[in-house]
Amino acid sequence: MPPPSDRDVRTVPPRPAGFPRFTPAERWVHQATALLAGVCIATAACLYISPLAELVGRRRLVVTVHEWSGIALPLPVLLGLASRALRFDLGRLNRFGTHDRRWLRAALRRQGTSMIPSGKFNAGQKVYAAWTAGAGLVMVGTGLLLWFPDLVSLSLRTGATFVHDWLALAIGVVVAGHIWRAARDPGALEGMWRGSVSREWADREHRLWRREMDGEPESD
Repeated sequence: MPPPSDRDVRTVPPRPAGFPRFTPAERWVHQATALLAGVCIATAACLYISPLAELVGRRRLVVTVHEWSGIALPLPVLLGLASRALRFDLGRLNRFGTHDRRWLRAALRRQGTSMIPSGKFNAGQKVYAAWTAGAGLVMVGTGLLLWFPDLVSLSLRTGATFVHDWLALAIGVVVAGHIWRAARDPGALEGMWRGSVSREWADREHRLWRREMDGEPESD
């Protein structure tokens, strides 16, 4: 069954040009989260890379912006839970099927994944979403320990600093990879920026979802 829209519309007839992929609320959540994550990464770089720190200066202001953007990072998703469409898609992201395992095996073996049917989200997107959600929670938790150091012992602060710093580096690498992959897929960018995708792209990249939207059987 097609996902519900934010206006309680049960089904959305596909337009001749393609399918509605993301609602305005879902796109806002993605863009707001991306903006806050970008601010966190940029300010972290200014704090840890000496040439950037010297160029920007005003370290106390950079620290303050970093702290508050980190605390605000979960807010877009929490606010977005008011959207039925977002809640529906979060449920999709939390489900793994046989086709998802096939997709992951093919990706790990570099065999190509375009011929493996996917739902609205492929297995790579599901793994990325789960990883970033978990990493984000760890970053917020360790960041709070660094923000209020008197709440815990020195050993815990040291451990939190180690985890926070190295996980931040890992997040920067993963986010860069995510942006690089998205930039190579104009169809995916179109879906996120405009909310709809072409029928050809949907059939090539997310065939099971395309069949679902057309009311066809979802079998391969």
